[in-house]
Amino acid sequence: MNSKKPICALYKCLYFSSLTLLTLLIMVSCGKKANKDKVAVAMDEIDSLFTAHYSVDGNGNPKFTNPGGAVLIMKGDSILFDKGYGIANYEDSSKIDGNTFFNIASCSKQFSAVAILKMDDQKLIDIHKSIYDVSPKVLPYLPPKKAPFSEITVANLMSHSSGIPDARPRDDREFVLKATDMQSIEYMKNLDSLHFQPGTQYEYINPTFQLLYLFIEKISGLPFEQYMHDNIFVPAGMDSTVYFEPDRKIPHMAHGYVTDTPDAKEGTKKFHEYDYGEESFFATKADGGIYTSTHQFIKWIKALRDNKIISAKMKSEAQSPVTKVTGSKYCDYQNRPNTYYGYGWFIEQQPGFPLKVYHTGDNGGFQIYEAFFPGANLTVLVFENRNDHDRWNMVTDLDKILKKAGLMEPENKLKK
Repeated sequence: MNSKKPICALYKCLYFSSLTLLTLLIMVSCGKKANKDKVAVAMDEIDSLFTAHYSVDGNGNPKFTNPGGAVLIMKGDSILFDKGYGIANYEDSSKIDGNTFFNIASCSKQFSAVAILKMDDQKLIDIHKSIYDVSPKVLPYLPPKKAPFSEITVANLMSHSSGIPDARPRDDREFVLKATDMQSIEYMKNLDSLHFQPGTQYEYINPTFQLLYLFIEKISGLPFEQYMHDNIFVPAGMDSTVYFEPDRKIPHMAHGYVTDTPDAKEGTKKFHEYDYGEESFFATKADGGIYTSTHQFIKWIKALRDNKIISAKMKSEAQSPVTKVTGSKYCDYQNRPNTYYGYGWFIEQQPGFPLKVYHTGDNGGFQIYEAFFPGANLTVLVFENRNDHDRWNMVTDLDKILKKAGLMEPENKLKK
């Protein structure tokens, strides 16, 4: 009898070891499933959020016969959400999806800034030197060289801290609707004063980025659009992304739409086209002329993240606080708590959330939001061809959903 006890004990040991192992496997499996379900639940909540925004009855029933938007969310290289809602173009009733091309308006500014930063990387320009030292070819377009104008740096232009006023003439409707970048900066050579000492305040204006158009052409010796295509879009893989031209046919192009009764119920709203020919300064490029899709833009995010366009050092400088936006007495645009501007991007550090590098775009009926959380490797894109919804209520809801799902945690922490 005693000889059998060790064998029984061995069986018991094996039995309980197997049971323990099975329990551990079930716990790990359930943990993974719970994490997966947490993300899946968040994506369902996001779908419900935008369905309620864009469905005709406003009650979440998926009937989308008005303008809407394309939404894309990426964690690392994994696309978690990619969906379109509503009509891109009433003329052909085309539906919005990830391939629909929107005018991204002021989100175009980061591309112009990156072109200048690339030239700095190549020692063709020094962004911290005066704009009068860029090239003799730009001097005829600038005010006479004297203080305080001579104190404006290229970095001031890119960070909305130059003090240059937006004094583009607005009494000629034809000019307002159709002016190009070069026509828009014509007023600058006659300026006799600045709003403030360069580098001391924030005032968001478009003409300083139109001045970058001039610099890019004069330094590179190439037409602006050719330089941007060859040196920015192509290396990023954005082969279809283009700048607006009045006679250019843009495939899958959305029109921008507005309604005169934004507070009306969704099913009763009447939209009319509001982009080139209806809205001001739609033909300028360096400050807001890009047409692209969420699928194309995500390639831009990856190219920047992986330092394929500019150096990591230059990108860090561009996406760090340079000009304080919060509390500016000169400008209301994005003048919210804990907000700064870098070179082509806003930087936000809200309590309880990771650092956000983002930009917004508003022109005609287009309303654009693109955000990247570097610490979490998380990207959020919302491209809309209507502007009757409160963007920041939407952003606040999105941020809360993504945080609750753990998606704002660093990837290595999430894996643990």
